[in-house]
Amino acid sequence: MFVGAGDIARCDSAATEATAKLLDRTPGFVYLLGDNAYPSGTPENYANCFGPTWGRHRSRTYPTPGNHDWDVSAGAPYFAYFGAAAGPAGLGYYSFDLGGWHILSLNSNVAAQVGSPQYEWARNDVARNASACTLAMWHHPRFSSGRHGDNLQMNDIWRLLQVARAEVVLSGHDHHYERFAPQNADGRADPQGLRQFVAGTGGAELRPPLRVEANSEVLDGETNGVLQLTLHANSYDWEFVPIDGQSFRDFGSGSCR
Repeated sequence: MFVGAGDIARCDSAATEATAKLLDRTPGFVYLLGDNAYPSGTPENYANCFGPTWGRHRSRTYPTPGNHDWDVSAGAPYFAYFGAAAGPAGLGYYSFDLGGWHILSLNSNVAAQVGSPQYEWARNDVARNASACTLAMWHHPRFSSGRHGDNLQMNDIWRLLQVARAEVVLSGHDHHYERFAPQNADGRADPQGLRQFVAGTGGAELRPPLRVEANSEVLDGETNGVLQLTLHANSYDWEFVPIDGQSFRDFGSGSCR
């Protein structure tokens, strides 16, 4: 099981503790999609807001930096809190294998265009990858129906991942849940493209979507919760699990290419 969300920990948010309770009863590993501590990723907010809630699962967590994390000394408290689990200090990108899946945690706060250090690292990483299934996660969504909307920062890496036959992209930043049909970097529906989920639902205040983007299949701006992925050898299942007392759910499955 691979479960998580982004936009998570406020000390004054009951929803943060409610989503942490979902993790308490979910086995496997936890991912973070950035903006892990609010209103900024200071040492104090990691210790006092994130630590007592989602921090209960730090030993099984794979983090990703968001802008609220990165804006504090280029993520220095983020790297200090997560240590080796966050990859090389100062970079904000790394990869790992989980079962038969290869997973890239990338940094949408820094350059990612062709020729940038992050792009070249990712290019070499996927070239070495022999896994049947690949997933990438970063904070700012390439496509979103929310307040922040589409973000072109990772466009070149999206193309790289599609050529490498990756399956899934996870993002946060906009505080809602959204699932897209597979699409290419230009936003055209493509069965050989990547399926993106936006899950900025970890505990920060929710924000109603402003529009419905092309290829958006499911959209909800009223429910905090986590996105749970079951990673099989050649396929995956997804389920959005709401906090207790809420009813919205989304679930389905996809195949690796």
